[in-house]
Amino acid sequence: MIRALTVALTFALAACAAAPPPIHLTEEWPSQPGDYDTVTQSWTRSATLHAEYQEVFTLAATFKSPAWRAAHAQRDAEHRGLAGGERDQRLAQAQAEVAGPYEVELLLTTYERRENDLDKGKKSVWRVVLVDDAGKEIEPLEIVRDKRPGPTVHAEFPAFGDFTTPYIARFPRTSPVLGANVKQLRLRMSGERGSVELAWQAAT
Repeated sequence: MIRALTVALTFALAACAAAPPPIHLTEEWPSQPGDYDTVTQSWTRSATLHAEYQEVFTLAATFKSPAWRAAHAQRDAEHRGLAGGERDQRLAQAQAEVAGPYEVELLLTTYERRENDLDKGKKSVWRVVLVDDAGKEIEPLEIVRDKRPGPTVHAEFPAFGDFTTPYIARFPRTSPVLGANVKQLRLRMSGERGSVELAWQAAT
């Protein structure tokens, strides 16, 4: 009886949880950088995979969109005390980075430590892909560990926890995942024990 009530409460809370905010899935550089915390929250999605009454993993992903890079660069300039030309140079650097591979910060927490192995490429127990608006899967160029100190990663990505391993996933621009007519961008992580899919919905 208690377990049934717990399960019911879990589903009720999930139903009441706020849906992720719609965003603009475009390549446009913002005319004015937004508040970093707000922008990061808008571009972060998370999910938890359960199997056989056990939590397998929790994944949080932040897509480094032009809006995110602009907000991050502005915050970085403020923290470093940059002004004038130096500030403009920092923002220009971030804008240039938009032309590179699509980049996603992955924060993975696994119940079994040996399953936290996204940096093993094809040998990983998990497969991570981006899925464009047409449903085409895009394999990563690489997934590497973010080796910066934990407090540094947490300051940049609040979803980082004590038992989390941070990764940087880079995807080729073989298929555009951002654009004026794009309605949805997805990231899928799957393996023998199941899968989760994170979605970024465009504002209407």
